[in-house]
Amino acid sequence: MSDLKPFQRRESRESSVYYMGSLLTFLAESKDTGGTFSLFELLMRPGNEPPPHIHHSEDELYYVLEGSASVFIGEEEFLVSPGDCIFLPRAKAHAFIVRTDRFRMLFFCQPGGAEGYFRAMMSSPAVELDMPTGAVNYSMADVQDAIDKGVEFGLEFLTPSQIEELLPGFHHAKRLELPPV
Repeated sequence: MSDLKPFQRRESRESSVYYMGSLLTFLAESKDTGGTFSLFELLMRPGNEPPPHIHHSEDELYYVLEGSASVFIGEEEFLVSPGDCIFLPRAKAHAFIVRTDRFRMLFFCQPGGAEGYFRAMMSSPAVELDMPTGAVNYSMADVQDAIDKGVEFGLEFLTPSQIEELLPGFHHAKRLELPPV
């Protein structure tokens, strides 16, 4: 018998935080699912992308709701837009580049627990249900704190030489200006 209780949750200021210039809404947390998964909604703009990294503890799945992005997983590259779903297996280097002014996706992690990293890393309560203006994002921040905290959560940010080796298309694509989809 499961001790889990049914629940309903939607985007709200109580369930949302600002994280590195983005709006992150915790829709289902590990504590809600017995650790089996976590589900977030993420709203971001170009420049808010995390550096290339590897999750050693969880698989991820993205479902795109708005905008487009280039997603790099190892040697593969995908251009995703609304309605696309993409699976990112654990222990695979990955990164993405937002290609439109706004990008919104559902972000599923299995097993759960990734919310601990987001809560521990430079997040603050959301004041409005939109991206904050003028907030520090990864492209402006000293990422050493993120690197150090990531280790606690099985998250490894890649060095430039690792990016060249593990995500060969990323640097070239980062320099390209692709038209929005």
